[in-house]
Amino acid sequence: MCGIVGYAGREQAAPILLDGLERLEYRGYDSAGIAVLSESAGLQVKKAKGRLKVLSAMVDGGRSVDGFIGVGHTRWATHGEPSDVNSHPHSTPRVSIVHNGIIENYAVLKEKLQAKGYSFKSSTDTEVLVQLIEFIQKSKNTDLLTAVQLALREVIGAYAIAVLDKDNPDEIIAARKSSPLVVGIGEDEFFLASDATPIVEYTDKVVYLEDEEIAVIRRGEKLKVVNLKNVEC
Repeated sequence: MCGIVGYAGREQAAPILLDGLERLEYRGYDSAGIAVLSESAGLQVKKAKGRLKVLSAMVDGGRSVDGFIGVGHTRWATHGEPSDVNSHPHSTPRVSIVHNGIIENYAVLKEKLQAKGYSFKSSTDTEVLVQLIEFIQKSKNTDLLTAVQLALREVIGAYAIAVLDKDNPDEIIAARKSSPLVVGIGEDEFFLASDATPIVEYTDKVVYLEDEEIAVIRRGEKLKVVNLKNVEC
């Protein structure tokens, strides 16, 4: 089972993400990665094949990655062999995503994007999804939430995702269908994970997302949960 973590708040995100990924090691994995946003450094993505200690050493325990918002992932290979390039997060110049589950129609979506000039570095279904989200952002000139909603309407399969946009350094968009995702609500901070294990140290106030629900996590604001049609839940 893959694992997802996320953080948005007043603390440095990277050490919290690494701690959360360590708490999810029991799920098993073959690679790990984090993506952290800051206004000064932009979108910083670090990932590596192998045990979590490889990633932790790469980022000096999180101290070399600056930012108060980010997501992380531990991966079991499904689409594509274990490798640095197939590891999560998958990113475009603007958007970064972590994903649990399987996009069953990824090949069809990939062909559609290739026909529009998109190319792919990995052999994963997840890279197809992040490219689709960015394509919708650009072609429809829309925000990240709307792009995620429109992209997921095209998706067949299971997913738990957390998405960052470098142009919105205070926001995580997270969504689920047939794959669990939990939001923890702290004091001026939010936590995100595949289960409550990485969250319980910080808060006992949690929201379990239901199928096709989307959490809009913004620093300094209350949690908002909507569905794919943007109806508040």
